[in-house]
Amino acid sequence: MIELVLAGLGLLVCAALLVRMVLPERQRWAVDYHARRTWAALQGGATRLWHWRGHRRTASREADEAIRRARGEATRDGNVIRPKSFDKPRKPRDLH
Repeated sequence: MIELVLAGLGLLVCAALLVRMVLPERQRWAVDYHARRTWAALQGGATRLWHWRGHRRTASREADEAIRRARGEATRDGNVIRPKSFDKPRKPRDLH
């Protein structure tokens, strides 16, 4: 079955190249331009699809880590959440 699919794809490529050879030069340029644009769009879409899952997994992991850090390093006073870094005494700054 796979041999038939590969043979069909080979035949399709050969037919496309034959048609391209028969075309006048101006139309050949147009066909080449559209073929390059289509190929670039397919490559870009495949690349985005390939990286999408990894980026999504990384973003989820980083969000979980940020939530865990925020919960562990804060104190609640009613509905106000204060980071523990706010509890440290402030040093007066020399403004002049």
